[in-house]
Amino acid sequence: MAGIDQPSPWWSPGRHADRKPFLMARAAITRALRTWFDEQGFAEAETGILQVSPGNETHLHAPRTELTRGDGTHATRYLRTSPEFAAKKLLAAGEAKIFEFARVFRDRERGDLHLPEFTMLEWYRANAAYDAVMADTIVVIAHAAQATGIGQFAFRGRIADPFAEPELLTVAVAFERFAGIDLLATVADGEGDRTALAEAAKSRVRIADDDTWSDIFSKVLVEHIEPNLGQGRLTVLFEYPVPEAALARAKASDPRVAERFEIYACGVELANGFGELTDAAEQRQRFTLAMDEKARRYGERYPLDEDFLQAVAVMPEASGVALGFDRLVMLASGALRVDQVVWTPPAGEA
Repeated sequence: MAGIDQPSPWWSPGRHADRKPFLMARAAITRALRTWFDEQGFAEAETGILQVSPGNETHLHAPRTELTRGDGTHATRYLRTSPEFAAKKLLAAGEAKIFEFARVFRDRERGDLHLPEFTMLEWYRANAAYDAVMADTIVVIAHAAQATGIGQFAFRGRIADPFAEPELLTVAVAFERFAGIDLLATVADGEGDRTALAEAAKSRVRIADDDTWSDIFSKVLVEHIEPNLGQGRLTVLFEYPVPEAALARAKASDPRVAERFEIYACGVELANGFGELTDAAEQRQRFTLAMDEKARRYGERYPLDEDFLQAVAVMPEASGVALGFDRLVMLASGALRVDQVVWTPPAGEA
């Protein structure tokens, strides 16, 4: 029995009834988006959760498990942080349009916008420019809002009209507008000049001696850029500097920036998309550098998925996007936190 000051468990009828309208909104959005993807000719994939590598970004952390094989030997596996590696193997196999409502996992994340286990809606188009999936994402967000009948998104005092023409904003313009920083002046030869960015940002954010260029970039982004995005309408933030390319290719017309975009509503990041990198050697180098930095910071590194790197070398040109489905449902249903829109909150929590 719950104590006097302790809330009843999430599965108590009263608390579940409070959440039921949000769960019904989730179901309506899921149906609407599956219909849309089907109409666009996408195949729904269902990829494996246990992976050799959960992803190779410095600040992403994944739960791990130990499998026992039939012969008694053991193998370390990770709960994926994204279905991206498996999806790109399917592109290499010949799939042209795929999407997945994927269960993914992130350690060290919990809050109104973060759960350790959540749903990522991820999709890919072979032989398509990244503005194609950018356009997809705008449509997907509008369809979610249409499915619930909500007129505008609202979160922490900010509002955004999901049906209005979105704001298109490059990262460089955003840094100049909201932080007074000439960001691309600190990028050359595919790398960030830490000293130059530290000097430009020293009056805007607190900079530690061991902060890298990417650390300073992230601090400015979080403190000065993101709060101004998705105000009144969606914001598409695009052309990320190439040190933040992740799995995106550099832009042919300006190698200082990558074909990467993010979409915001009410200051909330909803989606992250790429014109996909298909240079396996470059991808290996990026992953190795990221794991070196992870080892320096956190004392651990994740293995590289060699099958994935082989697939990158033969996959077609493609674009893809990962959308935080729980966040989209939260905004489209009028919920205040993501744990209100999942059927079962994280294990061990009330």
